[in-house]
Amino acid sequence: MTSNQPTILVIDDEAQIRKFLRISLAAQGYRVLEGANGREGLEQAALAKPDLLVLDLGLPDMDGQEVLRELREWSQVPVLVLSVRASEGEKVLALDGGANDYVTKPFGIQEFLARVRVMLRQAGPGEQQQASVASGPLQLDFAYRRVTLGGEEVQLTRKEYAVLAQLARHLGRVVTQQQLLKDIWGPTHVEDSHYLRVVVGHLRQKLGDDPADPRYIVTEAGVGYRLKEN
Repeated sequence: MTSNQPTILVIDDEAQIRKFLRISLAAQGYRVLEGANGREGLEQAALAKPDLLVLDLGLPDMDGQEVLRELREWSQVPVLVLSVRASEGEKVLALDGGANDYVTKPFGIQEFLARVRVMLRQAGPGEQQQASVASGPLQLDFAYRRVTLGGEEVQLTRKEYAVLAQLARHLGRVVTQQQLLKDIWGPTHVEDSHYLRVVVGHLRQKLGDDPADPRYIVTEAGVGYRLKEN
């Protein structure tokens, strides 16, 4: 195995499809990892840092569109959707959700491999994704979507976790209000800053963070928020 061998993660619940792709991709010199459901796939994505992800939408534990949404909260790894869902609406939803390409089943393996080669060329060297981020006793585990404070798990809503995860991915740097609103609520909500203020307020309460003397989340007035490096 060469050190520059691209790693491809296949998330599909059909064992036969995974086997077919594993054999086909390995024959082209790729290292292949597998996930049989959405949660397993997300864990593999965080821990193994693949260069490309092949994602089925019809997974047993969660919809592939949801897998894509969770993945895009913390990773920009290229995603090729491979699904029996052929409607324009499904394709648009996946591409708007962050997928880079979409292939419908049944598919031709040569075209599939060509699309993989194109995506890997466009991506360039693989982005180094972090499996976890810590700010003092506050830790985020992206693979399990788990937040702990001093070793104790903190229960967060989906939006609270998404905001904190976005700040953690840019530890020590300011993330603008507009960017947070666009990424988490969508492009039609970039002016709805009150949504963000409410969520940040709840986060501070759950983290025991004093807004007047913050240990974790700092407000940069008129700009956005920053998670401190502790």
